[in-house]
Amino acid sequence: MFAFGLMAMLAGTALGVAAQQSQVDTGDTAWVLMSTALVMIMTPALGFFYAGMVRRKNALSVIMHSFIILAIISVQWVLWGYSLAFGPDKGGIIGGLEWVGLRTVGAEPNATYAGTIPHQAFMVFQMMFAVITPALITGAFAERMKFSTFVVFVLLWATLVYDPMAHWVWADGGWLRKLGTLDFAGGTVVHINSGVAALAAAIVMGKRLGFGKDPMEPHDITATVLGAAFLWFGWFGFNAGSAVASGALATSAFVATNTAAAMAAIAWMGMTWRYVKKPSVLGAASGAVAGLVAITPASGYVSPLWAVVIGLGAGVFCYLAVRLRAKLGLDDSLDVWGVHGIGGTWGAIATGLFASTAVNAAGSGAVDGNWKQVLWQLIAVGSTWGYSFGMTFLILKVLDKVMGLRVKEDEEARGLDISQHGEPGYSM
Repeated sequence: MFAFGLMAMLAGTALGVAAQQSQVDTGDTAWVLMSTALVMIMTPALGFFYAGMVRRKNALSVIMHSFIILAIISVQWVLWGYSLAFGPDKGGIIGGLEWVGLRTVGAEPNATYAGTIPHQAFMVFQMMFAVITPALITGAFAERMKFSTFVVFVLLWATLVYDPMAHWVWADGGWLRKLGTLDFAGGTVVHINSGVAALAAAIVMGKRLGFGKDPMEPHDITATVLGAAFLWFGWFGFNAGSAVASGALATSAFVATNTAAAMAAIAWMGMTWRYVKKPSVLGAASGAVAGLVAITPASGYVSPLWAVVIGLGAGVFCYLAVRLRAKLGLDDSLDVWGVHGIGGTWGAIATGLFASTAVNAAGSGAVDGNWKQVLWQLIAVGSTWGYSFGMTFLILKVLDKVMGLRVKEDEEARGLDISQHGEPGYSM
């Protein structure tokens, strides 16, 4: 009897394991892991996109910002970031600490977030979003921030700004998610969040030495175009991967993403042709990124034709925002606010306008007669602007008092490659 009972128990255990394993779809898992790798490559691609736009003496420091953020946030996310962002809800504002160190986050799916892939696959996919968001901000203070302060800023900002925002919009119980906000892949969480933080950083940091007087032209636009191309490539994982399954929705998001990027590149290039009489290469690359930003929240909810409209708007609105920034004399070094803040804002509102149940049953906007969705999107936009700007401003002010934000004037004049890292970006 004992042997029979033992065999029955083992058989039951085997059936239980098989049942658990059957929940994991290998195709979905493969797609999400591939998408994770695509999003990961976006961060070093951003480094090259930014590096080409600064002066040669600061190129390595800009690349280092993106590269080391990949390391810093990868550890922060495992230790406490994921738990704060997606862990058990605490009042709609933040996750708890139950998942610290990925405790209980294992191979079994979490049905709330993705029922056909391992929970750790969802976790690591979201990690790459947490990585690139603070990396985007670095373009605002390029060429003048102390590296030691930068490291502390990244950790504080990820913990106090990104993690709560991710919880609001995407986590089970988050207040904007419960409200009905639509953000397929990060228009609010990633792009408005980083773009508005960049605006706060540019204001607090102040202008670079010689800004408006000395030449500060991009030193290598070829690197910027290459970076933009790899961002475009990686963005397919960013948006189509956010379906967290391989299928029709991922395909729709993929097509919308490419369409908006292409239209925005053409539109921004056209704006430069109109205003400065030349079709700018840098403008085409910037336009593609603006289009990718704007389609991000809408990618899983809109048809290809509406993606064309979103891309057109991104190319025009972001170009005009960059011109406005220049007229105001604000030194957002690489126009993070103009591209990501304004592009993300347009994309979030456009999601409310153009989302359709014909594309995704979970998304209904004004084109379907649901004008209330525009209101929910505006609430999300306003709360993101307010929280990101206020918290970023506060963090930077405190760090300025405690550690100092800027390098010394002679260090800035020599360039951050040498003064902060002791290595030249170029040997010639």
